Amino acid sequence: MSEKIYGQSRMDGVTLLLYLILVFCGFLAIYSSSHGSSNFSFDFSTQYGKQLVWIAVSITLGAVLFLIDVRFFEVFSYAVFGFWIILLILVIFLGKDVNGARSWFAIGSFRLQPAEFAKFGVALALARYVSDIDTDMKSRRYQLITAGIILLPIALIVLQGDAGSGLVFFSFIMVLYREGLSGTVLLIGIVAVALSVLTFAFGFLALVAALIIVGGIITAFIYTNTKWLKYLWLIVLVCIGFTKSVDFGFTHVLQEHQQKRILVMLGLLEDPQGLGYNVNQSKIAIGSGGFWGKGFLQGTQTKGDFVPEQHTDFIFTSIGEEFGWVGSTVVIIVFVLLFLRISMLAERQRSKFSRVYAYCVLSVLFFHFLINIAMTINLAPVIGIPLPFFSYGGSSLISFTVLLFLLLRLDANRENELDSYY
Repeated sequence: MSEKIYGQSRMDGVTLLLYLILVFCGFLAIYSSSHGSSNFSFDFSTQYGKQLVWIAVSITLGAVLFLIDVRFFEVFSYAVFGFWIILLILVIFLGKDVNGARSWFAIGSFRLQPAEFAKFGVALALARYVSDIDTDMKSRRYQLITAGIILLPIALIVLQGDAGSGLVFFSFIMVLYREGLSGTVLLIGIVAVALSVLTFAFGFLALVAALIIVGGIITAFIYTNTKWLKYLWLIVLVCIGFTKSVDFGFTHVLQEHQQKRILVMLGLLEDPQGLGYNVNQSKIAIGSGGFWGKGFLQGTQTKGDFVPEQHTDFIFTSIGEEFGWVGSTVVIIVFVLLFLRISMLAERQRSKFSRVYAYCVLSVLFFHFLINIAMTINLAPVIGIPLPFFSYGGSSLISFTVLLFLLLRLDANRENELDSYY
């Protein structure tokens, strides 16, 4: 399953095969969701025709990566990061409004979404920074700098009105645990999520009152310990401040449709004919597939165009309806095998740069996979992120392909790598 590239270096054929399987299945799903007929035909002007072109472009670009010296990506990693940051800034002023978000450059029929490619820049920058400094992730200084690399594109993407795409970049935090980041940060993240959900459910004032009451009850038990009392009320004040920021962000940063999506997902708002319509139709389509599915091009929900955005955000519903539980499970298994393979590739790297980059790729792909499928069955809010290698669109397919193929290029060169270039 492998092929010689340079000298003793080898491409990982298993990863390549899993990629090709996913891309092929994705093309079938797009063909089915945009074809509109039970008879096979082909037209390059259609969505499936354009997707086939993007597949060819993506694989070609992936192959080109193998012609480039691997040191180029490490040496110019900060430059690549800076380039996409500049485009993220420019798109705020020069971009085209699509579904309320100014996140696309449009030149004629060609459109480019910088947020998709910025993931590649962040992955390179993180890998370079962590490998350069031989990072002790317990150091506050290093934590702040790595946080800046992750949070800067998030802030710019949120300013574009595309909070969903911005959330993807938080997945990079998981990479840092492999490099020694304390589990305390993860605990803080879990508490932050819990406080956010409680704020949405009960409101800012109710949650503040609850925090003060809980603080008062704990105080009654530890009132003799002055040191712990200070820590307790400092934590309470920090939680109140965070809750206020969540309330402000929910009210003033998120757009109305994004607010409603979160409330619908949490069961705090009933909107079956509005924002809840997509998810309801998605669940109907997946459920109607049963165990074996209705068969390729035989999905009535798909053919009737009952699921909005089925070729993009809700592409998984096409698999569920036409190939049933069996087909959906097979697709999920292939994704899981890809994630396990990437994890194995990461651990066998001799260079810290390559290892950190590999885990960046794994984190991004897994986050997209988890949230996208959870969206279709109402386990996560509809935030508009694509399913890797499946959803229609050139920007997402090319960015995922470049992310993965650069990892294959780095892995192919691992036998020639030293522990660090610097």
